[in-house]
Amino acid sequence: MPRFVASVQYDGSRYHGWQSLKTGHPSVQETVEKALSKVANHSVSVVCAGRTDAGVHGCNQIIHFDSDAERSSYGWTFGTNSGLPDDIALNWVQPVSDDFHARFSAEWRRYRYVILNRRIRPAHLPKGVTYYHRPLDVELMNIGGQYLIGEHDFDSYRAVQCQAKHAVREMQKLEVHRHGDMVIIDIRANAFLHHMVRNITGVLQEVGSGRKPPIWVKEVLDARDRSKAGVTAKPHGLYFVDVGYPEQFDLPKSEPNPFFVAAALPW
Repeated sequence: MPRFVASVQYDGSRYHGWQSLKTGHPSVQETVEKALSKVANHSVSVVCAGRTDAGVHGCNQIIHFDSDAERSSYGWTFGTNSGLPDDIALNWVQPVSDDFHARFSAEWRRYRYVILNRRIRPAHLPKGVTYYHRPLDVELMNIGGQYLIGEHDFDSYRAVQCQAKHAVREMQKLEVHRHGDMVIIDIRANAFLHHMVRNITGVLQEVGSGRKPPIWVKEVLDARDRSKAGVTAKPHGLYFVDVGYPEQFDLPKSEPNPFFVAAALPW
């Protein structure tokens, strides 16, 4: 059957992650598949670029699905959106060659973690940002973050229950920016491990608050022991913002995301 690629945005606050579950808890994948199936008039299964945890948000999650239904890109996009809840939407849908795979064709993934760094907790976007009351020094966080650039064994930075066969990943970019009370951690790698970004954020928060020196980031990395790291940061401030694919697939470029911090960051 013909193959289609789509971009999905979602607020993960009330979902138990991206992946469909047998527990009966709501997932983003299941919700998207139901809406696509109605438009296609047959059962549709999707494959994503990277699974997100419970409470984590997506701005440009890339999926692919197969369907012989004759629908325009407009029909797929707006027809599906009409059947989705307010916290999930397709950005676009377009046909793609059948050698495209949302997961295996991806060359890199990009996440952003948004911290509201001030004394008083926020009443707005309580599940859209992570509140951290201790002052954070982004210069120290940037110094520490550079120890993670390159190909390393990130065993110390993955969840104990991570099912990946190995922990070697290539960290391509890690930058920390401040814009007013917001601190944004921008991370790009070829692939990520379970809780990897949240665990890195937990370590960088310890460095930024002055409780640990920047070199501690490397000491944690070299230990290859999860117990040597800091706490796992909350999921609320984490956004899956972009995926990179070979130019041959001609996918639309993503918008700067999340939209409420886009003006604060160099894209």
